[in-house]
Amino acid sequence: MTSTDDILKKYGAKIERQMGNYNSRNSEKFRESKSYSEFKKSLVPELTRYERWCKSLGNSISFKVGEKDKARISRSIEIAHLNVTPGEVVALSAVILFGVLFGGILLIVAGWLLFTEGTFETFPLMLLFLIFMLSIFLFAYSSNAPQRLAMKWRLKASSQMVPAILYIVIYMKHTSNLEKAISFAAEHLKPPLADDFRKIFWDVEVGRFSMMKDSLDNYLNGWKDYSIEFIEAFHLIESSLYEPEEARRVEVLEKSLQVILEGVYDKMLKYTHDVKAPLTNVYMLGIVLPTLALAILPLASTMLGGAIKWFHVLLLFNILIPFAVIYLTGKVLMQRPGGYGNSGLIEKNPLYSKYLSNKAYIKGILLAAPLFFIGLIPFFMRYTPIPNWIGIKRDYAWSELGISFLGNSGAFGIISSDGTIYGPSGALSLVLSLFIPLAIAIVFIVVYKAKTKELIIERDKYKDVEREFTSSLFQLGNRIGDGFPAEIAFAKTMDSTKGTATEGFFRIVNENIQQLGMSLERALFDSKRGAVIFYPSEIVATSMRVLVESVKKGLKVAARSLMSISEYVKNIKKINDRLNDLLAEILSDMKANMTFLAPLLSGIIVGLAGMITGILGSLGEITANAGEGSGIGGVGNLLGTFDVVNMIPTYWLQIVVGIYLIQIVFILTSTLVTIKSGRDELEQTSETSKNLKKTMILYFIVALISIIALTLIGAAALSGLG
Repeated sequence: MTSTDDILKKYGAKIERQMGNYNSRNSEKFRESKSYSEFKKSLVPELTRYERWCKSLGNSISFKVGEKDKARISRSIEIAHLNVTPGEVVALSAVILFGVLFGGILLIVAGWLLFTEGTFETFPLMLLFLIFMLSIFLFAYSSNAPQRLAMKWRLKASSQMVPAILYIVIYMKHTSNLEKAISFAAEHLKPPLADDFRKIFWDVEVGRFSMMKDSLDNYLNGWKDYSIEFIEAFHLIESSLYEPEEARRVEVLEKSLQVILEGVYDKMLKYTHDVKAPLTNVYMLGIVLPTLALAILPLASTMLGGAIKWFHVLLLFNILIPFAVIYLTGKVLMQRPGGYGNSGLIEKNPLYSKYLSNKAYIKGILLAAPLFFIGLIPFFMRYTPIPNWIGIKRDYAWSELGISFLGNSGAFGIISSDGTIYGPSGALSLVLSLFIPLAIAIVFIVVYKAKTKELIIERDKYKDVEREFTSSLFQLGNRIGDGFPAEIAFAKTMDSTKGTATEGFFRIVNENIQQLGMSLERALFDSKRGAVIFYPSEIVATSMRVLVESVKKGLKVAARSLMSISEYVKNIKKINDRLNDLLAEILSDMKANMTFLAPLLSGIIVGLAGMITGILGSLGEITANAGEGSGIGGVGNLLGTFDVVNMIPTYWLQIVVGIYLIQIVFILTSTLVTIKSGRDELEQTSETSKNLKKTMILYFIVALISIIALTLIGAAALSGLG
């Protein structure tokens, strides 16, 4: 007599064969390691640089972390999948704090004793204050590193939420098994969400939870403060398991997809309204106010008797303020809701090797090197013995160069007083200094363009495909629904899509099947020839993966799946278009501020600083040469307050401004791309190149015109006083 176990084994084996041994294949994948630690190591095989620093520097001292901070840091560590402890994070921050602080103090004291008289009056208190502020900033920045890494992980994972729900819903429509549906999604998604789904299984495997539902609920609990619609969609999927009627079960599954789509839309709608004021604050506090402050720095430095040096300005504007801008933009990004953004398959694109290649740096450096050398000419004239070696003076008056209407002031602005050399602060030095930030920008412009140019062209191609893919999917589903095998359905769909952007995709699939004899799965996903590789779109990849799996269940199942995806693509396209419209005003305003107003304002400020320095220097010479009874000599005491030798050299001031503009472009471009598309490295790199090109060219032209025009105006105003 047949036992119950025999019946279960018989029909269990039959079900497994019908599923294509899907469960057993995935069981092998989830049993790659003997323990959870080995599994985690397989997900992240190498420690990141931050983790290595925590393990090395963080272990040098021991810190007891408060319960509140420990809970906060531990949560971020768990989300970011970091292999560190809260104690190591705080210890690393403390090491950086004390290292920078005491190291800076030692350098300051050493320089004070070696290069000054060693009196209290000469002690660089301003530099000490800036070093103290830098150490505080670095401590705050490093201690918040787990939060930033968690934010990056969430942004990347959240862009895969909607496809993940889609995979699970499509799979459960024909096979009502939550474990297999999550396993299916984990296999076809990309990290990090795929790793999260695998971790759900492993938490059960290693005994952390006894049931799959408990492990899933624990994972979803991590999203409760970030994406409640993701949790609601999963709960609806779980509830579909208890529906007795098939129609009602499918309705609940479709409702879960609708919930996450509507939730993402509502949260992004609110975010577009809330983000405008913070971004305006970033622009005002990070660009406008610092740039305006630069205009008065030359006067402030001389009024304070030279207490403010150029390296103070460098430390403030190229280190401290960029950290502050990063902090402000980070707060904006942490408020960004999940579930929306690009998660393209750039890593699988055949051109990805060009993105990783660093060969373009050689070309960029060769192009920038001559300009950088031109910008260093005032440096060589002021700080090196090269002029003595070749037998020339350190500076020449404009009259000696045949430009007598600019007066007798030095072209380079290099002044020798009491055996000490000051400057360079002349108009020629200021003009030549423009080439240094321009050269630095050219390196990144050339390299980033070379890395992304062809990949962006490919991306534009598959975006055209995405726009037409809804109707193409519908046609493909109709052909399969009519009873044609998927291989033949692709050929028929190719004929009906001639002249459209999707024709190339269907042509590649058909050629792979008909001419190369590939299976449907290989024709789509072969590592060298698969059609999806040449059209690395998440929508295309998702649709084809579902097709491959659903075809195993029958043509009707495949047809219904494609129809569902077609409707999904249609809905997500509407949401994307609407969100892009909502974000367009904010993004265009910030981009205009970054690429137009910021360089325009900075260029004018640099010209004004040069004119002020030039006028005060010329007035000083005129006053010194004036007779006792002259009208000009009477203002000598006033002009003594604005001694040009105590001013910050405009040469260094302009370099600081130019480098700061480059930093701002990097920071704000990353912010704007992340707001619009989530974590998108390709878009970020490409946009950085474009924005840097616009910003630096405009800055160079405006600054050059301002310097020349304002120098001529200043010379004309002083011509009657000579």
